[in-house]
Amino acid sequence: MNNDIKMATFAGGCFWCTEAVFMRLQGVEKVVSGYTGGQIKNPAYREICTGRTGHAEAIQIFYDEQVISFKELLEVFFATHDPTTLNRQGNDVGTQYRSSIFYNDDLQKEEAEQFIEYLKKEQIFDAPIVTEIVSLGAFYNAEDYHQNYYNQNSEESYCQFVINPKLKKFKETYSNKLKTI
Repeated sequence: MNNDIKMATFAGGCFWCTEAVFMRLQGVEKVVSGYTGGQIKNPAYREICTGRTGHAEAIQIFYDEQVISFKELLEVFFATHDPTTLNRQGNDVGTQYRSSIFYNDDLQKEEAEQFIEYLKKEQIFDAPIVTEIVSLGAFYNAEDYHQNYYNQNSEESYCQFVINPKLKKFKETYSNKLKTI
């Protein structure tokens, strides 16, 4: 990867949903689903599902900052999940589905804090934002079958009923930022 490739780590509910959104953005080179923010090393999906490990389902986004900025990624992040529900996104409930920004450096932390302040000031959401901003610790890649999940399983009911509506709204809102195939 070239020097302009940076990494952002977000948790916004089920990583199948967030991965499907971010991998469609111009400037995003790669998205990896995984787990971070918990207490045990090398957790497995079956452990994450219990909600007892402290990990969040998260994605790492590798992006070309000459094409898309961290602030633009934040904009998409907040537009494509509900940052006002604690430990929940739709029917997915538990700490593993929390809204989090795991920053890599002080600049990302500052930009995330400023963006949330902007959202609050502009009253973009009707309820308080509960998104946590925490330093990125260990990130564990999810099992292979979770990677590129939507693209490989788009006919499954979860993809049809949960991810498709999210992608439709996302594509309408961000049509100018989508990759061309």
